[in-house]
Amino acid sequence: MIRNILGSIVALAGAAAVVLSPFRDWYGGRLGRHYRVADLFNGISGARPGPLASIWLPFLFAAAVALVGLVLRSRLLVACAGVIVLGFTVLWMVRQGQVGGSLTVASDGSGLQLGVAYAAGGGVLLLLGALLMSGRHGSGSRLGRRAHNQPYAAPGADDPDTWPPTQEPGPSVQTSPWPEPEVDPYTGPDTHPRHEDTAPYPVQDEGPDPRRPPQA
Repeated sequence: MIRNILGSIVALAGAAAVVLSPFRDWYGGRLGRHYRVADLFNGISGARPGPLASIWLPFLFAAAVALVGLVLRSRLLVACAGVIVLGFTVLWMVRQGQVGGSLTVASDGSGLQLGVAYAAGGGVLLLLGALLMSGRHGSGSRLGRRAHNQPYAAPGADDPDTWPPTQEPGPSVQTSPWPEPEVDPYTGPDTHPRHEDTAPYPVQDEGPDPRRPPQA
């Protein structure tokens, strides 16, 4: 959450610098909005177009893409906006260098001016904001957090008595689908007579009975 807030602030600052840059001097006292979009592909000319035909149009589009990316918390859209801005800025520098032979930075206003710095810095801030953002947590992340909180899956209908699984290796303690037998909670002395206790005492052999006649 903190990363999204910090990244959004940086990206907003970059988008503001990008939109403002065409209204500052770019080179030799010429405003950025005085360069046509077509000049970036066909060569720099002296024509002064309207705002929607100038370099301000792709910069405005990049700022809109960045705002949509911030609303959706999409790092990809914010990064794409930064790439668009830096791409058009570098392309302008290439065309301007072809016209003048080189690009210079002079204190008298005859070279690169503050508008170019706004455009390049705004593109860098958009990329930096995309890197700082943590992005949007989708359903996959929620499922991952749910799986982390519940490491074992719930038992199915075929194994109702196998939950929870044991932590020891091997099968679960209770693997039978039938309920466990109930254990008698009584732990006192055994009151039920045992078999050996109820058996008759052994009769001692006292010899032959004198009342019975001897057998041949």
